[in-house]
Amino acid sequence: MTKTPAANLPRILVFGNEKGGTGKSTLAMHVAVVLLNRGLNVATVDLDTRQGTMTRYAANREAFVERTGKQVPRSLHFILPPPVTRQEGESEFTNILMETSGHDVVVVDTPGHDTPLSHFAHSHADVIVTPINDSLIDLDVLASVDPVKRAILRPSHYSERVWKAKQGRATRDGGSIDWVVVRNRMGQLDARNKRLVGKLLNDLAKRIGFRTADGIAERVIYRELFLDGLTVEDLAVLEDAGTLAMSHVAARQELRSLMSTLGLPEEQIGKKTSGRMRAAV
Repeated sequence: MTKTPAANLPRILVFGNEKGGTGKSTLAMHVAVVLLNRGLNVATVDLDTRQGTMTRYAANREAFVERTGKQVPRSLHFILPPPVTRQEGESEFTNILMETSGHDVVVVDTPGHDTPLSHFAHSHADVIVTPINDSLIDLDVLASVDPVKRAILRPSHYSERVWKAKQGRATRDGGSIDWVVVRNRMGQLDARNKRLVGKLLNDLAKRIGFRTADGIAERVIYRELFLDGLTVEDLAVLEDAGTLAMSHVAARQELRSLMSTLGLPEEQIGKKTSGRMRAAV
């Protein structure tokens, strides 16, 4: 059955990668909180119920407010358990999109493995964000690399999945998907591996159509704030920004730079995608 979508639709950010341990859920929640602190209406959707990192982050954030009385903005959060059938999962996800039609942004966290529901979510994205650790091991999720020539041989299964998602989106409503590969946990030194990964990503980007962005470094602050459901952006709101440690300031700048690269500056993200029809089957 085809349902008529709302005219005012949010911008949908899908964080996806078939490899775990890339900081996908952490990055998704940090991006969501930056947008919340800018006064936007944000919904978060956790499809990775096995790990449930985003859901625990949201729960920790609620507990922080109850425990301290300090107010921080919270997202409208959904967790979608593994469906019995593919049709059931697609129907539930579609219902969530309709329920969040009045929001500015929907941030979706997908599991680090291949599922039909994750495919469906990818095909509804306006932006797909794929964090990878800055290594040849993580690059393997995007492409096979010739070990002798140090060159791209062929795109991987996940790259093919994103290509199919783009086709599905174009067929359904004529829309397009912006794919951004985020180099997470990059080293500070100009190492040989770092340069090689950068070269291979640039070559692959031209071949299969994605943009690259620098993500967040390996900082203790990102892990410490998890228990309170907070991010470095919250610290600047809850405390005097002038008292933040240099590592906190650097972390905030990393996130702000990423938001700009993703095309999410404050003056643009609030623009509604009115007039665009997203048919849901």
